[in-house]
Amino acid sequence: MEKYFGFKEFNTSYKKEATAGLTTFLAMAYILFVNPSVLGDAGMDKGAVFTATALAAALGTLFMGIVAKYPIALAPGMGLNAFFAYSVVLVMDIPWQTALAGVLMSGIIFIFITLFKIRETIINAIPEDLKFAAASGIGLFIAFIGLKNAGIVVPNEATLVSLGDLTKGTTLLAIFGFIVTILMMIRNIRGGIFYGMVITAVVGMFVGLINKPDQIVGAIPSLEPTFGQAFSHFDQIFTVEMMIVVLTFFIVDFFDTAGTLMAVASQAGIMKDNKLPRAGKALLADSSAIAVGAILGTSSTTAYIESASGVAAGGRTGFTSVVTGGLFLLALFFSPLLVVVTPSVTAPALIIVGVLMVSVLSRIKWDRLEIAVPAFLTLIAMPLTYSIATGIALGFVMYPLTMTVKGRVKEVHPIMWVLFIVFISYFVFLVE
Repeated sequence: MEKYFGFKEFNTSYKKEATAGLTTFLAMAYILFVNPSVLGDAGMDKGAVFTATALAAALGTLFMGIVAKYPIALAPGMGLNAFFAYSVVLVMDIPWQTALAGVLMSGIIFIFITLFKIRETIINAIPEDLKFAAASGIGLFIAFIGLKNAGIVVPNEATLVSLGDLTKGTTLLAIFGFIVTILMMIRNIRGGIFYGMVITAVVGMFVGLINKPDQIVGAIPSLEPTFGQAFSHFDQIFTVEMMIVVLTFFIVDFFDTAGTLMAVASQAGIMKDNKLPRAGKALLADSSAIAVGAILGTSSTTAYIESASGVAAGGRTGFTSVVTGGLFLLALFFSPLLVVVTPSVTAPALIIVGVLMVSVLSRIKWDRLEIAVPAFLTLIAMPLTYSIATGIALGFVMYPLTMTVKGRVKEVHPIMWVLFIVFISYFVFLVE
C-alpha cells in the first residue's frame, strides 16, 4: 500500500496521512449538519439528506483517494446547496425532485466531458499566474469564512463588515484555538492544526461552550424519502428554465472544483510543469460524485478547499482521502459525536490554511500589468463576492483583454477565448 500511494516519493507515512485525513474530516464535518438544514428549507427530509450527504462525501472521497491518489476530499458544496434550496426551489418554485434531476444532468455532462479529457485540457490551458491567483484568492476566501465563523468579522450596514464582539464566549474560544494552533505550527509540530482543533474542542466542552454528546452511537436515518427522486423527475428538466439551472450548476461547480484542485495540488507539491498529474481521474471522481449524490438525494458534490487543512497537517497522497472517506462512513454511526465540531473549532484551521495558501502570491508576475490586473481581480473578488466562481470568472474575462492590448495575443490559448465568451455569458445571466 505504501508503494501504491507513493509514500517514499512524498516523504510521508501512515501516521502523517491518518492525521491529515482526520484533520480534513474535522474541518469539513460541519457539512453533515449544515446541508440537511439548508436542503430541509426546500422541503427535503433532513434525516435522508444527512445520510445522502455522508454517503456522497464518503464515496466521492474514496474514489478520489484510491483512483486519483489525491489528498482531496469531496462533499456537497456550500453555495451550491444554497442556490439549490433558495434560488431554484423557493424562488423559481421548482420542485426539489426536479432540482435533483438538474443536478444529476450536470453530473452526467461532467462525466462526459471528463472522459473525453475536455476538462483536463481546459485546466492545463489556464495560465500559471491565474492558477496562483486562484489559489491565493481561495486562501483569502476561506480565511474570511474562518474569521466570520469565529465571530471576529461580522456584518455591518454602514461598512458591510466590521470587528465582532471579542468578549463573546465562542469568539474567545476560536481566538484561543487560533493562538494555540499557530504556536504549534511555528514550533513545527506535525499535525499542529489537528491538535489545535482537538484542544479547542476539549476546552470548549470544559467551559460549557460546546455541548457534550448525549450518546455515542445513533441510528442511521433512512434514504427512502430522497433516493432515486432525480430519476422520477428527469423528464421535467428539458425546459428553458431548467436548462439555465443546469448551466448554473455546471459553471459554478466546474470552476469551484478546478480552483480547489489547483490550489490544494499546488500546496501539496503535486503540480508538475504547471499541470495536474492524473487530472482526468481526479475530475472523474468529482463528476461521478455529483451524479451519485443526486441519486442519493443531495445537491452538487464538489472538491472541498478544507482539504488544504489536511495537506497543511502533512497529507500528500490519496491515503489521506481514504482516511477521510472512511470517517464519513463512520459518521453515519457516530453522528452524535460530531456535535463538538462547531464553527469555533474549525475557524482557526481555516484562517491558518488561508495564511498558508496566499504564499504563492510571490510567484505571480506583479511587474507586468497585463498579468497583475486579472490576477488581482481573481484573488480579491473571491472573498468580496463570497464566490470562488465569480473571482475566477473576472480574471478569465480580463486576461485575454489585457494580453491582447499588450500585444501578446499569440500567448493566449484558444481555450481561454472560449472561456472568455462563457464567462461573459455567465455574467449576463447573473445580471438578468
